[in-house]
Amino acid sequence: MDDGLTISSRHIRLQHHVESLYACRKCIGMQSKPVSGGPVQSRVMLVGQAPGVKEPVLGRPFAWTAGKAMFQWFEEEIGVTETEFRQTVYMAAVCRCFPGKNSQGGDRVPSKEEVALCGEWLRAEISILKPGLVIPVGKLAIGQFMDKAPVLTELVGQTVRVRKFGRDFDLIPLPHPSGASPWHRIEPGKRLTKKAMALIRAHPAWIGRV
Repeated sequence: MDDGLTISSRHIRLQHHVESLYACRKCIGMQSKPVSGGPVQSRVMLVGQAPGVKEPVLGRPFAWTAGKAMFQWFEEEIGVTETEFRQTVYMAAVCRCFPGKNSQGGDRVPSKEEVALCGEWLRAEISILKPGLVIPVGKLAIGQFMDKAPVLTELVGQTVRVRKFGRDFDLIPLPHPSGASPWHRIEPGKRLTKKAMALIRAHPAWIGRV
């Protein structure tokens, strides 16, 4: 950390940030209140896409089927349980509220305006936490850090140095663990996902995340 803040003052800033996030009602099209993983002070951030219908009810990100699959990756490949992960990694998202369903019955993709509004929360979190490693999950999340549309086969299994919101940090992308997508269950997605998990396990920020 290089901004002169003490651990306690950084935690206070993070607590105030999360309290303000919970109170946000900027996007009138969203169908829930914001969801947060809480003020976890960490050198690692995980950035998801948006909560599903279950997460606002259960009060935490990645609380349902996709989360079960993702946390299984971390437990099997790194040896970190879901409880330990939630206690040691700051969990963010492109949008923090459930966007509702689309006409086909799937979750609606947030609009550019909603992504931009919620991006201010992500900007603040990166400023406060100054992460060494960010793990974006799914194309929408990965795309927030890239200059062009993400291609999973080119990015999953790689460590990418990026600059975002005035900070430099490493990006190790993961595919979205949704049951609707077979990408992470078939080749080359299966192999690349395992490679990404190995990179996360060995990353200095992950090792010293708290």
